[in-house]
Amino acid sequence: MRVDAPPGRVGFKILGSLECWAGDERLKLGGLLQERVLVTLLLEHGRVVPVARLVEAAWDHLPPATASHQVRKIVADLRRRIPGGAGLILTDGPGYRITVEEDQLDLVLFGIRLQRAREAAAAGLRENAVGQLRAALELWRGAVLAGDGSPVIQAAATALEERRLTATEQLFELRLGLGEAAELVVDLTQVAQAHPLRETLRGQLMLALYRAGRQAEALEEYGRVRDLLAEELGIDPGDGLTALHQAILRNSPELAAPQQPAAEAPGPPEVRRLGPAPNSVPYDLPDFTGRAAELGQLVGAAAAPAGRGTRIIAVDGMGGSGKTALAVHAAHRLAEDYPDGRLYIDLHGFTPQQRPLAPAEVLDILLRTLGLAGDQIPDDLLSRIALWRVVTAGRRLLILLDNAVGADQVRPLLPASPGCLVLITSRARLVNLDGAQAVSVGLLPMADAVELVERTLGGGRAAAEPAATEELVRLCGRLPLALRISTARLRNRPRWTVQYLVDRLLDESRTLAELSSGDRSVAASLRLSYLAMEPELQVAFRLLGLHPAGDLDLHSAAALLGLPVVEAEDLLEQLLDAHLLEQYELGRYAFHDLVRSFAQSLRGPDSAGQDAAAVERLMDYYVLAVEAACDLLFPGRVDLGVGLPAPGVALPPMADTAAALAWFEREHRSLLAAVRRAAADGLHRQAAYLPRGFGMYLNMWGFSAELYETGRIAVEAARKSADRLLLRVSLTNLAVALWPLGRFQEGIDCLNQALGIAVEIGDRQGEAACLSRLGAFHNGLGHYGEGLARLEQALPLHRELASPREEAVTLISISSVSALLGRHREAAEAALAADELSRRLGELDNGVLALVNLANAYLGLGEHEAALAALTSAQERHQRLNRPATAGLVLARFADAYHRAGRLTEAYDFGLRALDLVWTSGSAGWKATVENILGRIHRGRSEYQQAQERHAHALRLAEEIGSGIEAAHALEGLAATAASLGETAQARAYRARADRLFDGMGIPEHVRRPG
Repeated sequence: MRVDAPPGRVGFKILGSLECWAGDERLKLGGLLQERVLVTLLLEHGRVVPVARLVEAAWDHLPPATASHQVRKIVADLRRRIPGGAGLILTDGPGYRITVEEDQLDLVLFGIRLQRAREAAAAGLRENAVGQLRAALELWRGAVLAGDGSPVIQAAATALEERRLTATEQLFELRLGLGEAAELVVDLTQVAQAHPLRETLRGQLMLALYRAGRQAEALEEYGRVRDLLAEELGIDPGDGLTALHQAILRNSPELAAPQQPAAEAPGPPEVRRLGPAPNSVPYDLPDFTGRAAELGQLVGAAAAPAGRGTRIIAVDGMGGSGKTALAVHAAHRLAEDYPDGRLYIDLHGFTPQQRPLAPAEVLDILLRTLGLAGDQIPDDLLSRIALWRVVTAGRRLLILLDNAVGADQVRPLLPASPGCLVLITSRARLVNLDGAQAVSVGLLPMADAVELVERTLGGGRAAAEPAATEELVRLCGRLPLALRISTARLRNRPRWTVQYLVDRLLDESRTLAELSSGDRSVAASLRLSYLAMEPELQVAFRLLGLHPAGDLDLHSAAALLGLPVVEAEDLLEQLLDAHLLEQYELGRYAFHDLVRSFAQSLRGPDSAGQDAAAVERLMDYYVLAVEAACDLLFPGRVDLGVGLPAPGVALPPMADTAAALAWFEREHRSLLAAVRRAAADGLHRQAAYLPRGFGMYLNMWGFSAELYETGRIAVEAARKSADRLLLRVSLTNLAVALWPLGRFQEGIDCLNQALGIAVEIGDRQGEAACLSRLGAFHNGLGHYGEGLARLEQALPLHRELASPREEAVTLISISSVSALLGRHREAAEAALAADELSRRLGELDNGVLALVNLANAYLGLGEHEAALAALTSAQERHQRLNRPATAGLVLARFADAYHRAGRLTEAYDFGLRALDLVWTSGSAGWKATVENILGRIHRGRSEYQQAQERHAHALRLAEEIGSGIEAAHALEGLAATAASLGETAQARAYRARADRLFDGMGIPEHVRRPG
């Protein structure tokens, strides 16, 4: 059958006889020559294969004179026979190149699964590695082209066979390491007999026999391999096999089987590198000066042997001393030693008015930088740490963690790979960070500080005034940051002398003395630049420092300043020239944390009114920009009638959904900081309203913790605002935030409060929304009668109020609960109606869910082909969305459909793919659903131990969140598995527990045992 290619796409299999599939149809490719040419291209997928090479591959011996012409005719014939063949087989220079996605070719999947196994094994996730190796080896059906290839193909096939055998040996080695022994003997015997000269396999068989209590047979096996090697090759067994033989003779304790480890979680999603290795390290200063001793210490520490762990170097020093510049300079010097990437992140340990980044947030950023999609990243910290360590295992990465607050912030971010180097900068020495080598950075020596002035100002001007230059260095405290700001001002004013600037600074001597305590000495040096600015620029500098995140674009800056975007940009560029702002990408500006601290120190009673007005303008801007983005991303949203602020400044251009989504991704952290700032500053309406639209984005991409945090802030702010409508909206949104957390009863409590308010104030839109969501939450708890009643109350209200999006959402929920209650025809009708509404709105998310529910209804009716057709449509639409969690749901239902249709191989493949996706991006309920489906598939394949494990895990997940339906299905699966194993009493006990749950939920008998 097909590879893992989605329905409708072409898939190729070459690990055995050549097979080419278009959906469910196997294609006829012609004769042997066509097969050989296609296999050769697939063996070299993505690379150009010259025509001459294809001629060698197609003919065994002397090719005909017209061979090159025939190859071109063969390629044209293949393009005609394969759907979309012209786009797959490309003419490229002297030959042809075939382009396939990773899920279209079994050879690619084989390599991916081997890589996943290596990463999992390196991270200590041995059971996960076993699963990946098994999945890789299951792709093999025989020799490449069934052994009917030319010498060229046979040479490639031999290399691939070696990879297969190596993977087989690795699988046996891992299973031995997990404590298996007797169960391996049969498989090892078969493989060793097929490859009698592979000493690794013979040694593994000896060890398995010994651990199974069959010492004599283990010694006999050694005798056989010794005799065979002498007879066939005239050699003795190798040192490893000989040592194993001696250890068996001694009954050596070191040969004992290890303790069985605890079951491990399924492995992480694949990381696809989309281009060159990531490099987010800032540019190296071309005029970097001094620090020779510190740089030598740092580079020397990086070059020292790593031992078994990651090299860690912690650079500490006072603010403004040049820690970051030194670390960045070193990172560029060391870059060639870390070909897999150089990553940089500011941890905001000492950023004014901004809390340090939590380890979970940092891991989210780092994992995205390495290529993971947002929905592939789990919500909880421990899972993110495990994923980070797996992803970095075996890689050579340089990771620069800038501006750390302490060891606790950094410790979860450390990879385990000895090939990695971590550079950390912090104002505090990280004495509690075990294994870290400290490099302390003090003030610049006078000679280096003077040299820095000469290099940044120009040697001529500094040399003309040596005494004034030394005095400038003294006034700047020999801090690199202050020196750079001072010389920038002198460069921008060529008529100024160094002495003139010194005289100006002397007027500030008392202020500098007052601000010379600790880090505040840096703020005093920053005042040098501030005093040289025009009054308008001084005001702009202070107001921009009010931004809650410190990273702003042109439009948010214009909102703070109350100016048109063009005028705001002029001021930003002036501050950029003075090095008071930094620019990491076009159109975005950021404060260094020390500069921002100084900007905020300028606030006082005289500026309080102006400052408050600026913050309110910014919050109003964010409310309007979020609404504009949501109008594109979520068509058909209900107009709540909550008064929005009047437009103040131009909004960022967003022409389509891609632009709206890109804006959300850029402003994500700024929006989160804005919600917190609005609440802290008493801007209750903005703090309550901003999470509504922002929350839709957070919910769409699975940011559950942030969704809940902003939801709570909104409810508290709405209560303080005394706006009952706003409180109703906020309570409803908080309930939505509780859904992915599995806190269904709390969600019902919020919705009942919201419903009461809606009825009280005559908010019929709110009443309908609350009823819909109450229905969903009651369904989540297994109260299906109550849930369906609420949904049926909501549906006519949505229709009366012309709310098609809400109507579609409600129909999707009605379809789900109807199927559970055995009303499959009603479920199908509701799903079809929801799909029609979603298509009219252009709403892809709900359309995909409607089609999944439609497929589920068809499965209940026994219409398997109709279900597969609906799922194919769902997958085609989802490809335009790229939401891994939703993709997992679609694949899980594919697995269920194939299982019910008796197509167990496809069912198993789709089930594994679904689990990969939902495990890191889906809710616990979805994970339980997929585990139950896989359990039923394992049972259909007579793999009863795996079925028990799947259902038992699904039961734990379901019980954690109170999902009665999945708990009941898990118990029913355990009962059926126990019955298949002849454990009658255990089966009765499981079934009794399942039936009690089913009875309590009102689930009819005929739908209790799907598939």
